[in-house]
Amino acid sequence: MPRAARIDAPGALHHIIIRGIERNKIFRDNDDREEFLLRLGKLLRATGISCYAWALIPNHAHFLLRTGNTPVATLMRRLLTGYAVYFNHRYRRSGQLFQNRYKSILCQEEPYFLELVRYIHLNPLRAGLIKSLEELQSYSYSGNSVLMGKKKREWQDADYVLSFFGKQRKSAEKYYNIFISEGVDQGHRADLIGGGLIRSLGGWSAISKNNLQGIHMKSDERILGDGDFVESLLSAADEKFERAYELKRLGYDLEKTAKRAAELCALETDHIFSKSKQTEKVKARSLFCYWASRELGVSQTELARRLQISVPAVCYSVDRGERIAKEKGYQLLKK
Repeated sequence: MPRAARIDAPGALHHIIIRGIERNKIFRDNDDREEFLLRLGKLLRATGISCYAWALIPNHAHFLLRTGNTPVATLMRRLLTGYAVYFNHRYRRSGQLFQNRYKSILCQEEPYFLELVRYIHLNPLRAGLIKSLEELQSYSYSGNSVLMGKKKREWQDADYVLSFFGKQRKSAEKYYNIFISEGVDQGHRADLIGGGLIRSLGGWSAISKNNLQGIHMKSDERILGDGDFVESLLSAADEKFERAYELKRLGYDLEKTAKRAAELCALETDHIFSKSKQTEKVKARSLFCYWASRELGVSQTELARRLQISVPAVCYSVDRGERIAKEKGYQLLKK
């Protein structure tokens, strides 16, 4: 049976799982782990892909990524190929390092985002690499230590995750840690590894118990989400990427997008990047954030840096920009 094609689109959320061939180790020591993370960080910055959660286990690894300017598949191909060359050279081995293709599960953000962050970051504890939640807080090879402020990985988007737990960093860290602790006893979560609505409901046995056998539901091992989400992604993924690449071909980068948003609001382009709260400037900035995020696939972390505002503020702007564009009939591409 031919392999199912990867599903992706700008702004899509992915749970990525990589495994060593025949369950062999892909990380033998901390030098290997640091080399892998160095490569990952460089590629995340180069592609505009956001990383929210990650964990390295000796024979496998998990990541929660959001597509940016480049498909996730491109990042993973470069990452795994480059690391395999390094690993084989260091240990004087040859042949395949990773088991088949990595697993990529495209996820519905609500209600899975925080559940996935927790599940991924608890992996080292479940695997017995550390013995306690307290030890996990400073464990170097899980993104949990970054969210707890114990380690620094500039490429990890900690602000977006912590924004769900509060506006002040220390308070957010506290409530995030409580959330993590509540998941310690959950163990392995088969419901978080894809399969559309069928897996999300707990499998066919759960559906049978709830007398739902007669309901037609879309299922796909590449997707974690309800039936409507699965259906919409399968039909929209190709269209979204085609549009993103068409925009790129026409020269639509951040500057050209800002110019278009400013033009619609009768402003100068520089006003987009000001911190003014004047109505028209806020409107133009919101359109810019919406188009840059949803149309160009620019990460919200990158937009926050460019606009010198917080990641949550970018999120609000994206939502506001979407409402404005729909109400006014504004489009990035001129008719």
